[in-house]
Amino acid sequence: MRVHNFSAGPAALPLAVLERARDELTDYQGTGMSVMEMSHRSKAFIDIAERAEQACRTLLAVPDNYRILFLQGGATAQFAAVPLNLLGPRTSADYVNTGAWSVKAIKEMARYGNARVIASAEDTSFDRVPDPAQWQRDADAAYLHICSNETIGGVQFADFAADLSLPGVPLVADMSSDILSRPLAIEQFGLIYAGAQKNIGPAGLTLVIVRDDLLDQAQAHTPSVLSYRVQADADSMSNTPPTYAWYLAGLVFDWLLEQGGLTAMAQANGAKAETLYGLIDASNFFHSPVEPGSRSQMNVPFTLPDKALDAAFLAGAEAAGLMNLKGHRSVGGMRASLYNAVGQESVDALCQFMQDFEREHR
Repeated sequence: MRVHNFSAGPAALPLAVLERARDELTDYQGTGMSVMEMSHRSKAFIDIAERAEQACRTLLAVPDNYRILFLQGGATAQFAAVPLNLLGPRTSADYVNTGAWSVKAIKEMARYGNARVIASAEDTSFDRVPDPAQWQRDADAAYLHICSNETIGGVQFADFAADLSLPGVPLVADMSSDILSRPLAIEQFGLIYAGAQKNIGPAGLTLVIVRDDLLDQAQAHTPSVLSYRVQADADSMSNTPPTYAWYLAGLVFDWLLEQGGLTAMAQANGAKAETLYGLIDASNFFHSPVEPGSRSQMNVPFTLPDKALDAAFLAGAEAAGLMNLKGHRSVGGMRASLYNAVGQESVDALCQFMQDFEREHR
């Protein structure tokens, strides 16, 4: 029996995708071999890769002057790859600090240049996105970096105003935990990167969408495997790519298109989040630590009135088939991740359990 999986990542995958992968596991479309066994240079895999890229480009309406790269190393590798590729002759870049993943990106950037923190929510325990009107932007910055959704703290940019970055300063976004959850205007960004293990596919793959004019600014000492130009020229195959993860990502892209694309996903994700936040806000038992205007639709942290109840809550939830609700070790409490593959029925089951638990323990 399938459980209700609220894991923050690696996360739930659509059942239809898993079933198709199961059916093709040992013999992919008559090739007599698994995708895991075939050469990344083979005609069969090149077809898989090209179809996955086209489906991704269609989903996100990626313009022709952007390259889509399928890389390795997770978003963590991109914390270094971004400054190595985009600093060019400049020595500093602007960063907005909205939580744990922003902090990691800032720390890594400091190895290569000056990471100017132009706004931070640290003084309010990362409970909101800092007001863009208060950001201290630098017109000479190589780029402006944001994390669109903080998986641990549950803080998300509700939208991306056209003036988040100054003219001539590319906007760079770590979208690891909310990419493909809603439509985007790709033209607003110079670069987007995302680890796959939330909404794209299994762990091991990293998606990078980069504008053509940013491909040739890499530092001379940039490792070739991290160079956007090298990877773009090699169609993401300067070394052996994570082929099976790439294949599964393509199946997820196809599934998303079958569901109606990102507009349909945004509607479904909004409904799921509204259901869970509505219960939390109507309760005197559960509490959301995030300001309403900055609440994530992907990751919903919440606390109980007494930490002593946490163990009982988690044990009861698991007994009910509600898995992976424990909050990140750095913040505690609970966290329900509502990625695309988590259905409304899972959220309804969680809410029913929460109501029952409150009646029993209040």
